[in-house]
Amino acid sequence: MVSRSGPGYAHHLSRFAQTLGLAGVLVACLTVFGLGGGQAAQTGVTAVASAACGPVQYEGSARAQALIVSDLPLRGASSKRSQQMNDAIRLVLRAAGWRAGKRRVAFQPCDDSDPATGLWSKSICQANATAYAADPSVLGVVGTYNSGCAEVIIPLLGDAPGGGVAMVSPGNTLVCLTQPSPECNGGEPSSLYPRRHNYARVVPNDAYQGAGLAVFAKQRGLRRMYVLYAGGDPTSLGQARTFRGAARKLHVKIVGFSAWDVSASSYVALMRRVARTSPNGVLLAGLTEENGALLIKHKVAVLGRNKGKVKLLAPDGFAQQSTIDLAGSAARGMFTSVPGRVPQNLSGPGRRLVSELRKVAGGTVELYAPYAGQAAEVLLDAIARGGSRASVIAAMLKTRIRDGITGSFSILPSGDPSVGPITVSVARKSFVPVRELHPGAGLVRAARHG
Repeated sequence: MVSRSGPGYAHHLSRFAQTLGLAGVLVACLTVFGLGGGQAAQTGVTAVASAACGPVQYEGSARAQALIVSDLPLRGASSKRSQQMNDAIRLVLRAAGWRAGKRRVAFQPCDDSDPATGLWSKSICQANATAYAADPSVLGVVGTYNSGCAEVIIPLLGDAPGGGVAMVSPGNTLVCLTQPSPECNGGEPSSLYPRRHNYARVVPNDAYQGAGLAVFAKQRGLRRMYVLYAGGDPTSLGQARTFRGAARKLHVKIVGFSAWDVSASSYVALMRRVARTSPNGVLLAGLTEENGALLIKHKVAVLGRNKGKVKLLAPDGFAQQSTIDLAGSAARGMFTSVPGRVPQNLSGPGRRLVSELRKVAGGTVELYAPYAGQAAEVLLDAIARGGSRASVIAAMLKTRIRDGITGSFSILPSGDPSVGPITVSVARKSFVPVRELHPGAGLVRAARHG
């Protein structure tokens, strides 16, 4: 079994913090892709041959022997979050001395977003996965953030030479990546793993999030909910369905269930239609990047402030600072859920990593940054235990974490973490946590079946 002892990581991070000195030293080392910019020729590994990838980064004293890459959207509204996720990966590598056991490991950040839209792109995800699979230096991928991109990448990495490439996600929440559900229309999850299961995640899936949000809605006295989801986005539809399934079990009435057009220039008519159902709560399942800011503004314009009679709830696609920045005062008072614990609630190694990230970021630490650090830890442990690509995958799927960055958990055979806390926050100048929920197994099952 792979294990990570909290004190061991804490020792590395504490030593790193002492070595680091002033935060400005670290900030001065940042490039557009983060710390440093090691050259592949100096590291001893082969850089992934893709224009979507930045330079190989490595600060070890001898030539690197393996490479891990990140696959995240580095443009658009998600750019700040993704940059912090890469910062967390580098901090974890530095704390570990750029080693996984006896093996020296380098890092290369890659971008899966479309330059024109800032959203993940199927063609870029395919191209990235093909490049990772073809590079024998790559033993693991930290990513993706977007579940749709993961659906593209997982089978391509599973078919990679050498027994496949391990992939650990710090942000995917789509149920179908790991478990069957009525929303899985393409034979998922089995169809994603035609040769081998090569995927794990360190965040709870959307069934936990839907269940947690439904519990929160009932606790707030919201008995009539209207559910909106981003049209054309299967992940958003999945999140909407998980909330609906859990809400029904809790006897919260769903008074409407419909899509919003992500390219619309106005949502006033949509919100008037919502108003006619007399809800006391609206759920938005989607992404800020899917015209979410305008949607929030027009909800407030038609249905009133979020602190008023009609509350506004949303899962993690809206739980980022860009939502508040783009929607302005209209976002104030809305509630968002996130899978796992928010940075403010982490303890031990997680709290220390958040402290270092705050120095790098110069402000608020985004939710998924510590989870990216945890995903990197899982990969480093797996690489330390395994030699080949296939053995790294096998070790990853036997992971057991004790007192890690995000707490204690194991990776289940499905690839899911064994624990599923959900945190709900309220939008003020930033998102402030108000409650941590632990939905029961029965309610999670109801959410999964939509």
